[in-house]
Order: sequence, then structure tokens, then C-alpha cells
Amino acid sequence: MRVSNDEVMQQTRRYLELIAGREMSSEEQRSFIAETVESYERYYNRGFISYRKSVTEAGQFAAIEWSGQGSILRDLLGREYIDCLGGYGIFSAGVNHPTIVKAVTDQIQRMALNSQELLEPWRAALAKVLAAVTPGDLQNSFFINNGTDAIEGAIKLTRLYTRRGTFISTLGGFHGKSMGSLSLMGKASFREPFQSGLQDVRFVPYGDADALEAEFRRCEMVGVQIAGVVLEPVQGEAGGVVPPDDYFPRARELCTRYGALLIADEIQTGMGRTGKLWGVDHWNVVPDILCVGKSIGGGVMPLSAFISTASIWEVMIPNPIIHSTTFGGNPLACAAGLAAIQVTLEEDLPGQAAVKGDFLLRELGSLQERYPQILSQVHGKGLLIGMEFPAPEVGWKVASGLFRRGVLVAGTYSKAQVIRIEPALGIPKDLLEEMLNRLEDTFGSIARTL
Repeated sequence: MRVSNDEVMQQTRRYLELIAGREMSSEEQRSFIAETVESYERYYNRGFISYRKSVTEAGQFAAIEWSGQGSILRDLLGREYIDCLGGYGIFSAGVNHPTIVKAVTDQIQRMALNSQELLEPWRAALAKVLAAVTPGDLQNSFFINNGTDAIEGAIKLTRLYTRRGTFISTLGGFHGKSMGSLSLMGKASFREPFQSGLQDVRFVPYGDADALEAEFRRCEMVGVQIAGVVLEPVQGEAGGVVPPDDYFPRARELCTRYGALLIADEIQTGMGRTGKLWGVDHWNVVPDILCVGKSIGGGVMPLSAFISTASIWEVMIPNPIIHSTTFGGNPLACAAGLAAIQVTLEEDLPGQAAVKGDFLLRELGSLQERYPQILSQVHGKGLLIGMEFPAPEVGWKVASGLFRRGVLVAGTYSKAQVIRIEPALGIPKDLLEEMLNRLEDTFGSIARTL
């Protein structure tokens, strides 16, 4: 119901005071928690509160995210959580990394958004730096705001360059939820309500190069030419699924042989997450298009990009605004991106992810041996790790048990019985050890009820 402007301004004034740091009494905090839950239920994406019931069942009062630093998050009541979710991959550099926050703060004093008409220097600078750190001869970038936008841009560039409309994606693949990206989704529950998407897509099992080659051959026999193959170096939403070592090299060779573009979806695996700067670096493969997102914004600003070679980008030159954006590549986001790359290289976040990932995989393997009735499998690369359970109900008990013990994890979109571990790449080892202690305590508690 619409209310008077005075009433609206009274509400916004109160919220802005709280954003500015006005302290609340204990009674005010509890009242604000109840107000937030009610506003979610009535006004924001109804159904979400039930979906995230572990958050609202956090003791007597729901957990309202309030502040954070590094790998620790705090709610409004001051309760602390070890962040082993990393904002689904955005906090690779940690929460509020000071170098990244400073870059954004410095830029916002000058100008937050751009006029769209004059040249924006940090957009050019970030594109130049990305050309220097991405594989092979990838050179030209286009900046947008989130991962699905990067995939959309890659789809359009691929169709424009190849003049073909059929793609190959994989079972369990996750590439975003906008309509073009959704066509590549390898899970029915997300695709089916919005059939039939925007392009013809053939699906093959992930990690099976023979199946990929067979699909290319079938399509060739019936006169269907493949525009592109979209692959994650490690499947994130399927639960940290790692392909065989020959998979990406063979995919590269097949795309070259059949004139298709290889599109690497590095939105979750890029910026060091798997123990290399880019996931494709594990196999020394150079894609035709590389999509980045999530952590490229440093956990401070929304930022994504699709990056390709100069020769492929030639098709964009006759009409460079055939694909455009209002907010993509804005000064704040690009400042964050430059700082995120600086931090990633300076702190060797890929190297840290490799060492800590090996440690976690070993320790989780030991837990699996002790609790085989609870933990079925452990898989992943670097700090993109999936814990697989016998059933979704067991996974939920583990996630909610960890939450009550002050550890944040979450399930995966494509496999309900898998919980991801995806912390900041610089997370201190003592926090990982404490997480493992709490995880074992959770397993022990669940085992006693089986």
C-alpha cells in the first residue's frame, strides 16, 4: 500500500542512520531482526526465508549479516562465523580486503559512475591488465556486472563470429540464470519452467571427452555445425567435480577441428580458486573466450567480463555497441578489479589455495573414513571442494549443524546432497583446523541419531 512521502522519508531516515553507524540497544537489535525477517517474508523474494531456514533458526534470533573482515563474519548480535562459503566465490581475497576497499574508496571520492560519453581510464587499464594475465593471446575484454552477463556476452560473440547457433554444454553444468545462459544449464529444475531457451544446446556428460567427440560427429553427420562448447574447468555447482587430465586438451583439439569456439566459464574457478590463476592453467589450455566474474570484483564491487582474442573480436568492430551496458565497467568496479588482481598476485592466492586445498582434501578424506555413513565422497581442486552425502537430508543436517557451531557453508545448485567448502584463499590455517573440529563434532552428533 502506498503511503505518504513523509512516512517513507521517516523510514529511510532511520535506515540511513543505522547504515551510518548509530548504535542500537539490545531491545532495538532484536526488534530490528524481527522487522528484517518480516520484510523478507512480505516484500523480498517471498519463499526465500523458508529456503534458508537454517539462518532464521539460529537460536532465538535470526542471523542478520552486519559486518566482516577476512574470513570472519558477524551478525547484528555480535555472533561470529567462520566463513567457509566465501559468498559463493566472491570473497577469494577475503571480506573487506583493505587494499581493495581503499581503491574503491579513493575512486568514489573522485567519481562513482561514469558519464557514458567520455573515456573511462580504469576500464581501459583493467582490460590491459587482464590481457597480460589471461592465457595465450586473449586480449579484448567487455565488462559487465555478474557472471550470467558474461556468459550472455560470450554466447553473442560466439554466434556472431561463427554464424552458427548450436552449442554443447554438460550435464551438471551451471552458467547462470538469465535466459541465454539458462539454455546451457545442465539441470532440469532450473531449465524446465522456462523452456525452450534461446538456442539449440546439446548436452554431454562432463569430463567424458569421448562423449564430446561423439556429439561433434553426430552433429556433423546431420549437418548441424557447433558454434561453441561451454565448459567449467571444475564444475562448481555440481559440487567441485574435477575432470580427467586429458579432458580439456581434447576439448580444445575437438573445437579446433570442428571450427567451434571453446568457452571457459571461469566465473567460479578463476582468480586462483583452484590453485592456479585460471582453472585452464592446470592443463595449459587456451580457450577462445574466457568468462570471469565473482572474485574479479575483489568481494567489494560487482564485476564480470568476457575476454577473447583480437581476431575473434574483429566481428564486433563494425558495430562496437551491438552489445552494451549501463553499469558494467564503471570506475568503482574497475578500481576494485585492478586491486583484486594486485592482491591475488602479491599474496600468491593461487599458491595458498593449492596448499590449503590439499590439506583440506586429506583431512576430509580422513573424516570420510571415520564417518562413511555420513560423508560419501570428497572432491575438488584448490579451495573449491564438495562434500557429498548419502541424501540431501543428511547434507542439510550437516549445514545446519555447522551453522549452529558458527561455520558458514552451503549446498550446491545442481546437486542437493553436496555441500561446498569455498573460503577465502588466504584463510588462516588455524581457522581451517577449527572448522574441521566443528565439522567432526557435527558428524559425531549426527552419527548418534542414525
